[in-house]
Amino acid sequence: MASNLKHIKRSLQIARAFAKYRCYFFLKGTRLDKPARILGFILAPSQTSTSLIMSDGQKLTQIFQTLGPCFIKLGQSLSVRSDIIGDKLAEDLSKLQDKLPPFPTAEAKQIIETELGRNFNSIFSQFNEQPAAAASIAQVHFARDLEGNEVAVKILRPNIESKFFKDINLLHWLAKLINKKFPEYRRLKLNEVVNTLEITSIIEMDLQFEAASANELAENFKDDEDIRIPKIYWQNSSSRVMTLEKFVGIPIDETKRLQAAGLDLNNIIKKSANIFLKQTLRDGFFHADMHPGNVLVDNNGKICVYDFGIMGRIDRKTRIFMAEMLLGFLNRDYQKVADIHFEAGYIPQNQSRELFAQACRAIGEPIFGLPQSHISIATLLQKLFKVTERFQMETQPQLLLLQKTMMMAEGIARKLDPQVNFWELSKDLIEDWGKENLGPKAKIEEKYKQAINALKNFGEAITNLNQVITPKGIVLHPDTINSMVKSFRLEKKENNFMKGFITAIFLAIITLITIYNL
Repeated sequence: MASNLKHIKRSLQIARAFAKYRCYFFLKGTRLDKPARILGFILAPSQTSTSLIMSDGQKLTQIFQTLGPCFIKLGQSLSVRSDIIGDKLAEDLSKLQDKLPPFPTAEAKQIIETELGRNFNSIFSQFNEQPAAAASIAQVHFARDLEGNEVAVKILRPNIESKFFKDINLLHWLAKLINKKFPEYRRLKLNEVVNTLEITSIIEMDLQFEAASANELAENFKDDEDIRIPKIYWQNSSSRVMTLEKFVGIPIDETKRLQAAGLDLNNIIKKSANIFLKQTLRDGFFHADMHPGNVLVDNNGKICVYDFGIMGRIDRKTRIFMAEMLLGFLNRDYQKVADIHFEAGYIPQNQSRELFAQACRAIGEPIFGLPQSHISIATLLQKLFKVTERFQMETQPQLLLLQKTMMMAEGIARKLDPQVNFWELSKDLIEDWGKENLGPKAKIEEKYKQAINALKNFGEAITNLNQVITPKGIVLHPDTINSMVKSFRLEKKENNFMKGFITAIFLAIITLITIYNL
């Protein structure tokens, strides 16, 4: 009861924020529309003047900014779900600024001492009192450690976890209430949205996870001369404090400063495209918040990235699907694009391949008909994901995040050169990766790995057979049988000879053991 009263009180505060901007577009045509407007006039008789010239997305962006950290993160989560909220609203929410007033530096120092268990002066010799950045989850101070290293220190806001989860619990409560009382909103998958927000925010509020992401990305690019990822100072880091190498450079979107420094903009664009595709295709682990504020260019023209709170992962199967699909569009082979979707299991078999191929053509041809500088991979993917919904393809969150990241990458490139053709820059890299990973040799190697893994799993299952042989024959526990069965479940296209060979070995062993028992 007490928690419900707290939820109701906070709900009224939220309702007032929406009322001040007369933001009710999402209720249009529902039975909640009129009651919400009446309540809005009671809670906020006067409307914010600026809201008169704002779009629905701009209003929502401003409201989320006012409501604090949880709603800022909610807005960011929704900005990659154009499948749920539509393109225009997603675009407006993508501009949501994750900035809040800083908390006192004295509190930041106290958190550092508490977290690291040492006196502040035994950690840093210098510490800038003025924060370099203050966001909804944490703020950053520049400092110098006792070894003389220039560092950036990221500190979580005081009590951010408890404040955040009060609103998360409220959102869970509201999602359940709406789904129960208003079935027409179930299509928005509100529970799924809130669950995703909770999971990603838990990770983001543990700075050791972010440090681990930076460390993994650095290992992936350890031999690459085009990118710099900050070193993590683990001895001065914890779950609420992260100390990392400080970068000095020019924000990647400040073209005049880059040119004044004698840096080649075209070279920067090529490096950025190369780095992006290596992350997504080669590694399947990518920085998913690559807006210009998180990217610098140093004096040597190296791309410096930071802020690793939002990262994306795509497995090898998905990467192969992406490469084959993009190559299909590159070659305007729309039947191939359709076949790839069906073979990957993304489109149900009860749908028409021919109609889907036609839908892909309707996406690709208008885009390829544009001037080269206007051809956008991100736009192509955006249109493709919208069309796939009509063919009952389930939402693929990892692909939506990738599409949003690609849009950021293209945006950076066009900021440096409005005439740049990101598609052409990517084409050679995609084709090179495709030759290496989609050719006959690569497929043979992949099948070999699958066979080895199957044999390994099979061997583990067989080691338990001595425990199941009885005078009456072989008695296998259901779990053991399932383990054996799983060891033979190879991909649909695996080498039939290898499958038959492994199966023959299995049957031979079972036969010998049975004869031995008899």
